[in-house]
Amino acid sequence: MRIGIFGGSFNPIHIGHIELARELQQSGLVDELWLLVSPLNPLKQGNPDIASYDDRLEMARLALKDDEHIHVSDFESHLPIPSYTYTTLQELKKSYPDDEFHLVIGADNWANFSNWYRGEDIIKEFHILMYARPGWEIDVESLPATVTLVNTHLYDMSSTLVRQRTAHGMSLSGMVPGEVEEYIISHKLYKKA
Repeated sequence: MRIGIFGGSFNPIHIGHIELARELQQSGLVDELWLLVSPLNPLKQGNPDIASYDDRLEMARLALKDDEHIHVSDFESHLPIPSYTYTTLQELKKSYPDDEFHLVIGADNWANFSNWYRGEDIIKEFHILMYARPGWEIDVESLPATVTLVNTHLYDMSSTLVRQRTAHGMSLSGMVPGEVEEYIISHKLYKKA
């Protein structure tokens, strides 16, 4: 089975993440999409505005509970922290030897890919599905053979904006599913001290 690995902090998951995951899963390039909630992104260490892993995982599960081809996974929570994508992909390959894993990244991440741990090895060993991001132009001709630019909508939404609106007591309607907004409110997430 071809499995797309869409990793991230998802702090919190929002409509842009959800719609993008659905588009990627329906692209015909993968059979399933696994949304891997990262316990600690090495590039985001020291961020005081990050909800606990359990909260971020639960919000993702609430948001995608009805999608049968998109699975929220805690796979990285069983790996050493910080979680490096290369290590995660190698462990997935060991745990699921009959499956083929395709890494999903945004164009903004591609621009920064040279800073990723063993980024060149990821390019050599795995397929990469890249989606467009507002403000990031990609020269398709320059992409390695293992990298595919997927034609998806541009979702100009961010977890940062969700957190800012929450901190100011503003509605999150249209930004996150209702159950996620209820979870954020009931667990008092992203409130200023």
